Parts: sequence; structure tokens; C-alpha cells
Amino acid sequence: MSDSNTTDFTNPSTFILLGIPGLEAAHIWISIPFCTMYAIALLGNFTILFIVKREPSLHEPMFFFLCMLAITDLVISTSTMPKMLSIFWFNSREISFSACLTQMYLVHSFSAMESGILVAMAFDRYVAICHPLRHSTILTNSVVSKIGLAVVLRSGILTLPYPLLARQWPYCRTNIIPHSYCRHIAVLKIACGDIRVSSYYGLFHLFSVIGMDVFFIAVSYTQILRAIFRLPTKDARLKTFRTCISHLCAIFALYIPDFFSSFTQRFGQNVPQHFLALPLSLAPVFPSP
Repeated sequence: MSDSNTTDFTNPSTFILLGIPGLEAAHIWISIPFCTMYAIALLGNFTILFIVKREPSLHEPMFFFLCMLAITDLVISTSTMPKMLSIFWFNSREISFSACLTQMYLVHSFSAMESGILVAMAFDRYVAICHPLRHSTILTNSVVSKIGLAVVLRSGILTLPYPLLARQWPYCRTNIIPHSYCRHIAVLKIACGDIRVSSYYGLFHLFSVIGMDVFFIAVSYTQILRAIFRLPTKDARLKTFRTCISHLCAIFALYIPDFFSSFTQRFGQNVPQHFLALPLSLAPVFPSP
């Protein structure tokens, strides 16, 4: 590796992404499921957007939120997968400093948006099940638009310190990132100097966004389950609960890997690099249910 990897520099011109450390020999084979999932994500999410746009009967809050979720999935996967595939196929590991920070911002801001949209969908399910007669009057198109705008503004503003702080860090150890894309904690680990502010802000972001969203979703589903158990027959309870299954699958698919990766990255000092990198690489390419 060149001398630039061990020389003091505040703003490196490039970073080196390793892909999945320890599994370099299998990168070609690993690229097959990644490419397949990316193609499925593109096809599935564009299909959702097309069908909802063309079918007037689907112009309802739940499907509007589903379209927002599809857009976030498209942005997250497209901001990471082309570079990941170029690493796997062509060993093209360099990424410019600005591109790395841009990728970091897109991944984290749109992941936060995805979390906010899941909260909005939980609220929609709560109103639909607990107050079915008032659903159309509570969740009007205007309210849905305001919820969407609030989700976008919250995520965009709260994520903005990530690249702004990262631009100020000195990178005197190395410019090698042992992952497939520029994630905040991965870039944080190769910086030197006093990075406590960034580390603490990362934890604040995790708990203020994901933690609060999980809390509100839990409150919504507590009320939903109470309403379901009040229904008179088992068939009615099962039919109502089925309307929530896809949403619950999306919740588990987003939050479980996110919490796992965030905590193992910060506290899993003895965990093998490929064990950390593989789940992180998979996270951006899961299509919406």
C-alpha cells in the first residue's frame, strides 16, 4: 500500500474499501447473491411505485407510505451497491473522500427516513384497527404529506453532523476502510485525535431516532393488539392481524440488523472483520416487503 496510508493528512483524497475482509477470494461468488438482491430490489420497488401510481384504488395512506419506503430502499441500495459490485468484480476499491462522505450521509439519512416511515405505517395500522370509522378523516392526504415532510426533515437534519464532523477529523492511521461502503462507525474507527464528540453523537443519533421510533411502534402495536384481542371471533382476530404481518416483517428486517451492527461495531472488539462486514453489506439491499 502507498505511503499515504500511514502519513498524517486531514482530508485524504481517497479511501480504500476492502469489501468483505477475509473473504476476498470469494468476492466473485459473493457478488452473485448481492447482484440478484439488488436487481430484485430495483424491480420490486419500481413495480410498487408503478402499480400504486396507476391504480386509483391504492391511493390510500398505507400505500403512500409504502411508496415512500420503496423510494428510500432505492436510494440506499443504489448509493451502495454499484460501488460494492465494482469492488467484487473489478477490485475497484478506491472511493474519493467527498464521495465517501456523500455515501455516508445518504445511507444514514435514508435509513433514518425508513425508520420514520415504519412509525408512520404503524400509526396508520393503529388508526385503521382502533378507529376504523375515523381513518379517512384522521389520515387525509394533507396529513400524510406533512408526516412525510417531517420524516424527511428530521432524518436529513439529524444526519447532517455525520459528514460535517467527519470532514474535520485527522486520518493519520490509515485510509483503509474494512467494509464495502462508507458507514459512519467504520470511518470513525480509522480517524485519530479526539473523536469523542462524533462517537457520542452516533449513539445519540441511534437512540434518538431508532430508539424513539421503536418506542412509538411498540406503543402503537400495544394498542393494536389490545383492539385485536377484543374482537369476538378467532377468525376476525387472525384476519385483522394479517394486515400487520408485512409491516412487522419490515420492522424486524430493519431494526434487528441495525442494532446488532451498531453495537458490535462499537463494542465487539474481538469479532472477526468478515463477520461484521457481511451483515452490514447485506443491509442496504434488502427489498421492502
